[in-house]
Amino acid sequence: MNGLYLVIISALVFVLAYRFYGAFIAAKVLTLNQYKVTPAFRFEDGHDYVPTNKYVVFGHHFAAIAGAGPLVGPVIAAQFGYLPGALWILIGGVLAGAVHDMVILFCSMRYDGHSIAEIAKAQIGNKTGVATSLAVLFLNILCMAGMAVVIANALHDSPWGAFTIGMTIPIALFIGIYMQYLRPGKIKEGTIIGVILTLLAVVAGPAVQASPTLAPIFTLSSTGVSLCLIIYGFVAAALPVWLLLAPRDYLSTYMKIGTIGALALGIIIVGPMVQMPALTQFCAGGGPVISGPVIPYIFVTIACGAISGFHCMISTGTTPKMLMNERDILPVGYGAMLTESFVAMMALIAATSLVPNDYFAINSSAAHFQALGIQTVDLPQLNEMVGENLAHRPGGAVSLAAGMAFIFSSIPGLDQLMNYWYHFCIMFEALFIMTIIDAGTRVGRYMLQELVGRVWPKFGDPHWIPGAVIASALISCAWGYIVLRGNLSTIWPIFGVSNQLLAIISLAISSVVICSMGKARYVWVTGFPWAVLTVLIFWADFLNIFTIYLPKGEWLMFIVSIVMAVLVVIVCLGALKRCLYLSKTVPPNHATSQTVEAEELKHLQDLVATDAAAKRFKELTLDTH
Repeated sequence: MNGLYLVIISALVFVLAYRFYGAFIAAKVLTLNQYKVTPAFRFEDGHDYVPTNKYVVFGHHFAAIAGAGPLVGPVIAAQFGYLPGALWILIGGVLAGAVHDMVILFCSMRYDGHSIAEIAKAQIGNKTGVATSLAVLFLNILCMAGMAVVIANALHDSPWGAFTIGMTIPIALFIGIYMQYLRPGKIKEGTIIGVILTLLAVVAGPAVQASPTLAPIFTLSSTGVSLCLIIYGFVAAALPVWLLLAPRDYLSTYMKIGTIGALALGIIIVGPMVQMPALTQFCAGGGPVISGPVIPYIFVTIACGAISGFHCMISTGTTPKMLMNERDILPVGYGAMLTESFVAMMALIAATSLVPNDYFAINSSAAHFQALGIQTVDLPQLNEMVGENLAHRPGGAVSLAAGMAFIFSSIPGLDQLMNYWYHFCIMFEALFIMTIIDAGTRVGRYMLQELVGRVWPKFGDPHWIPGAVIASALISCAWGYIVLRGNLSTIWPIFGVSNQLLAIISLAISSVVICSMGKARYVWVTGFPWAVLTVLIFWADFLNIFTIYLPKGEWLMFIVSIVMAVLVVIVCLGALKRCLYLSKTVPPNHATSQTVEAEELKHLQDLVATDAAAKRFKELTLDTH
């Protein structure tokens, strides 16, 4: 099959879904209101609640949600063939993932930018709120560990990659100061400078790799990369959002979207053949990359790109504290997720364009590959062209970079730049993952402060610097410990399951909020994916426990899996009971976004004397909506 067909099909599906299904949810289910004063204005503090340009927020949100999942998940799932992954990305992205992100972002903005646990507490009860807090905190830590282990596998013993990724941090700090103090409001100017500096970091990579002085400094072991990530996560979570997190995510988004756009263009020009069959013999299980069967493991292997519970950490964490207009929930919530689904499809095409034998050689250990009884085809030539040994580096990042570099180098006139393309693609992947680590650690800090704040109110104050520093350190060390102790084969399965368990919680709470608005007739929008995921993910969790963790004696993973399942059951039962009660007691609300906007505009004009409303009204008069 030609990869060009998958590009065209994906683009059409996602554009139509945004235009019709996303717009339906915005107008009929959520009744988004552009005149409502958002939390960014009502609680503006210059640190966490910061009114921010919608394009910058989109950049931050997309960069924060698009981590390792949409890149390496489809690559790992290619073991089953290209068809299962392609179907799950298209269907899951439209009906589950984008709905999940959009609705929970709306819920958080209506609850003052608070976390999903606080929403659960307000809607269902204090006990459910505590259970949600614990579940989300556990799941967030596991998600961070899953992301970090992929970077560690991709960047160890690669001075070019380590240097390039390391340089993006001081570049982001400089751009943050530049746009905040040196040239405030000059977003385009800061963007151009930041992107140029980031590209220069890629170009300078070969000189660093060839330098006898610099190369040893940036040649890190897997443990060294992991320790650097732990430190980075702590610093990014503790610093003000405008200084590091927002500018780094914003700049990363240009690199990400630009690279994916270039990859799509390269696929159109080259028209690479998808060499992996539609279905492989490993669909029944026993594969060298994933040991379990395609169902249910396809649904936990491809999380980001189809649906990812981690996204609720961003949609109820940093993003609702920055949006200036409620109507921007549609492009930021629904649109960013569809963009990520498109990224996942491009990753799937790039990985499956490799010869299957070479794909398995890269993504499996030496012992597993030898057991397959097959030989590599083009891998020796690929090793020579990129200047590194690509064999037996599981995790998906290396095989994806090789596939992308192969496509780019197949464009006429670019065939001599394979090594640059490969390392650029490694940087591109690491940027995805780093931005989800910094945002996820920061949101984990919020969650821990809220949880401890129930018994120690001072610690729950996000402006109390000692509390923010301590919480940031604890979250970073927690996921860092798992990374240092485990490996991809033990961390990735629990990462996938925990990610989707978190999605189940988000969909359950979103369903309660929809019912509380008098929109119970639309609860199927979140209720259907909630029900389907519950069956599939608990099935995968059961297989993890009894076929992976118990046989291998992984008692930490075993205990965490059991605890997570129990907490999710508590939340789901509480949400289901609450939905049934609200559907019977709350009268139907038939208001549309247009009628709500008319009422709110009059209300806003009456309150224009207040600072927040006056500022909001001024923004609206300048807005282009």
